[in-house]
Amino acid sequence: MRDPYTSSPPYLVGLLCLIPLVGAFVGIVLIILGLVKYKDKLLTIIGAFGVLFTIGVYSFLFYYMKNGDLSKQGFAQISQMQLNSLIKNIEFYNIENGHYPDNLKDLLQKDNVVSIYDPIQTVQQRENTMYNYEKTGDKYQLFSSGEDGVPKTSDDLFPVVTISDSSRIGYIRVR
Repeated sequence: MRDPYTSSPPYLVGLLCLIPLVGAFVGIVLIILGLVKYKDKLLTIIGAFGVLFTIGVYSFLFYYMKNGDLSKQGFAQISQMQLNSLIKNIEFYNIENGHYPDNLKDLLQKDNVVSIYDPIQTVQQRENTMYNYEKTGDKYQLFSSGEDGVPKTSDDLFPVVTISDSSRIGYIRVR
């Protein structure tokens, strides 16, 4: 009777290398088996392919999630929703305190859940990741610098205010 452990190397197990993450672990096992047990160059190459395939897939996904158009649109939509919500937080702060906050960090003193950081700037790892906010008397400006990270350019995002009488709030849209 043939010993199953001295038979031919398990090349078909190499198909598991096509499954990212699982393929890396299978690849490591195949490399070890190829070098130590079977002393088989092809099995070692299949194992190395499994590890490299997983690294390649995750590297592509990481790059695409950070720099892809779909990702950029997604972060812009998140920024838009947060800007709309931030208007409400700023107006509520005004109601509670009788004045608008001097800066966005003042909002965090009473509400830790409020988001004052722009996801577009954060994902690009820019220096200033907060939304642009400027208080001028009893009014204020609020916007995102957009994809280019430069304030007051054509790609800036502004809150969408749906109040029929916008004179009741202090928001001023910058152009």
